[in-house]
Amino acid sequence: MIDVRKMLTAVWNLNAHVITFIRDQRGAAAIEFAFVVPILLCMYLMTMEISQAIETNKKLGRAGTLVGDLVTQQAEVTSSELDGILQIGDSLLQPYNRTKPVITVTAINVERDTRSRALAGKVSWSRRMAGNTFAATTAKEVDVPDFLLIEGTFVIRVDAALNYEPVLLNAAKGNALGIGAAFDGISMGETYFMRPRRSTTIPCTGC
Repeated sequence: MIDVRKMLTAVWNLNAHVITFIRDQRGAAAIEFAFVVPILLCMYLMTMEISQAIETNKKLGRAGTLVGDLVTQQAEVTSSELDGILQIGDSLLQPYNRTKPVITVTAINVERDTRSRALAGKVSWSRRMAGNTFAATTAKEVDVPDFLLIEGTFVIRVDAALNYEPVLLNAAKGNALGIGAAFDGISMGETYFMRPRRSTTIPCTGC
């Protein structure tokens, strides 16, 4: 036969232990801390990454405007002088150095297309810096905003682009999980148009 008294005693003791466990406050702070710390750490790291990305994007914009400003101050340039100006733009991104920017300077003549008779931006010369490589581009025609499409005018276009890599994901590249390798970075890009200041056109020797 089942001993009801023993069973009731066991249930009572179990309930007593459960109630004692629930009322026990020891270690509660440590458990709460363990839950809160990862959240706070993630918020801190995200804030750091976002602020660095915004600052780098601002520097990329300043690099583009500085390159355009220096080029448009010239009456004429050479390919080596352009390379030096492009390197100045690159140095503005420091101390960020996880990836290299791609900066392109394009000289544009606004002319009428021989077939459509519509105004278009015809490339006079173009020079690009990609990492440590400098070369002329092969573009023949580029887009120009409508308000700059004035026949017979000359425009300098500067394109500054960067594949931004966050600090943490950059450091994680090559690990076993492949977290960093799976992340391609954040594409940043700025485009600026400027007019020559000292002459109507800016010829480039060696471009």
